[in-house]
Amino acid sequence: MARINTNVSALNAQRNLNRAYAVLNQTMEHLSTGLRISRGKDDPAGLIVSERLRSEISAVGQAISNTQRAKLVVSTTEGALDEVAALLKDIQAKIVESANSGAMSDDEVRANQLQIDSAIDSITRIANTTSFGGRRVLDGSLHYSVSGVNSNRIAAQTINAAQFGSLPTVPVTVRVISQAQRASASFPFAALSTPITVEVKGRLGVASLSFGSATTVNQVALAIAAVRDSTGVSATTSGSVLKMVSTGVGKKELASIKVLSGSTPFITDTERRGTDAVATVNGALAQADGVNLTVKTASLDADLTISTTFPPGSSTTFNVTGGGALFQVGPRVNTNLQVNVGVPSVAASNLGNPVVGYLATLKSGGPNAIVNSGVNFKAASDIVAKAIDQVSVLRGRLGAFERGTLDANINQLGITMENLTSAESNIRDADFAGETSQLARNQILVNAGTTVLTLANQTTQSVLRLLGS
Repeated sequence: MARINTNVSALNAQRNLNRAYAVLNQTMEHLSTGLRISRGKDDPAGLIVSERLRSEISAVGQAISNTQRAKLVVSTTEGALDEVAALLKDIQAKIVESANSGAMSDDEVRANQLQIDSAIDSITRIANTTSFGGRRVLDGSLHYSVSGVNSNRIAAQTINAAQFGSLPTVPVTVRVISQAQRASASFPFAALSTPITVEVKGRLGVASLSFGSATTVNQVALAIAAVRDSTGVSATTSGSVLKMVSTGVGKKELASIKVLSGSTPFITDTERRGTDAVATVNGALAQADGVNLTVKTASLDADLTISTTFPPGSSTTFNVTGGGALFQVGPRVNTNLQVNVGVPSVAASNLGNPVVGYLATLKSGGPNAIVNSGVNFKAASDIVAKAIDQVSVLRGRLGAFERGTLDANINQLGITMENLTSAESNIRDADFAGETSQLARNQILVNAGTTVLTLANQTTQSVLRLLGS
């Protein structure tokens, strides 16, 4: 039956053609943008997941940039420390040269002092001017601040890292279980009846001492004490008892005596060693070297020196109140993805310690200047050796932080970035092979639909021809 008021076939053809056009336009949009999901209607659930992945990718990318910037800070700092180390070695060389007093004129010593002064000034200048992005890194501004330190129990402290979390301070409780001890040996003594030669050995070295017959216990003690700077062993008397004792404390200390020639009933071959302190820091057993303690926990990395008068069985507490360099190395802002590192000042007034002295005291006018009358070259050398050790330890710690934390973090974040990007691509990106196939299909459907619509419109024309017949 033919009707002319309503062309149902044409309406059906037009509806299918519009749908084919919509699908064709969507396919062309996918191909032109490279995205399968460019708006919510394409895949609502997929859009939600992909947007979350994009957010994570952005955060991970920034974390990588943050870590790379942290590496630049460390590299800048270590480069400056390398120059400080070179200057310290020059100072050490000048002290050793000047100690050769039998072959050095006063003018040469004064010239060496001028070079030492210049090197010390350069070290302080490097400490006060080295910066990254306008922030100084070696003047102590990145060091931790502490409060409540009992100087009678804690002789020195260096906080390398502290994690504050949500707390305003990090408490540090040091409890001494047993104190460090000197190496010591005692011998009941009377005047020697025959000459003897003994070897005295300590941590610093060995010395041979000869004594004639009738030598008293006091004379033996004085002779041993006279070479303590080269052996690390001194001696005292208590009545007729000779007591040898190491100049330092800890298990590295040694007090040894050996009879090389002659014989005496008063001295036997003996070797004694000291003991390290046993202590806990915040409940964790500290690694000890004499009275020097090292502790590394999730919340604290510190080097402490306890006083030799710190009573065993007692404790003391101080607080880390702030400071340090905080690096955000993770994609989320929380304490687990942040690292905090302290960098102390390397100015001449800070290199050294109260025991051996500070580098600044080697300058002209200072108590350890090499131009001073009766200067103790060993003391001056010990100060520089301590400063070199401090700079070396700091460089090593920063190097370990860069390699073990920053480099590892970049590698891990790179893998995370790769996996997240792959997942986001699988969800959101268009499959060009599949979309190209769909394009060909949809083009055919559009062409076919256009042809069918044309034919459907021509159907009514055929009915009108009946009127003319």
